[in-house]
Amino acid sequence: MKNNRHKHTSEQIDELADGDILVFGSNLWAVHNSGAVHHATQRFGAIVGKDIGLQGSSYAIPTTYKDTTHIKPHIDEFIAFAKENDNLIFLVTQIGCGIAGFKAEQIAPLFRDPQGTKNIILPKLFVLIISNKPPTP
Repeated sequence: MKNNRHKHTSEQIDELADGDILVFGSNLWAVHNSGAVHHATQRFGAIVGKDIGLQGSSYAIPTTYKDTTHIKPHIDEFIAFAKENDNLIFLVTQIGCGIAGFKAEQIAPLFRDPQGTKNIILPKLFVLIISNKPPTP
């Protein structure tokens, strides 16, 4: 699917167009009480008790691990899912950079593989990190 609507994921996503999927970081217990995950539950069909995968108009990626080596397989699985579902646009939030406690510099490189995948939209900071461009103040 050609993406003409999004260049980067917005800081705050309050509504989705048809075919848009909010991608959020979940905890391993799938308790969705705060941040983007809470927003996904309230507005976009995320399911309490389900910590991974497509849920309504959202997709959960578990991020509450001690290091990123456990997150990478979930991101790879998500990328494969997105490629198989190219009729959808996946709006990735800054997963893992809130309650999970990682820095964008730790998470962004895990998304290096979808470069050129037109239906995965990353936050601007992730794109800058992946492309080795310093963020502007």
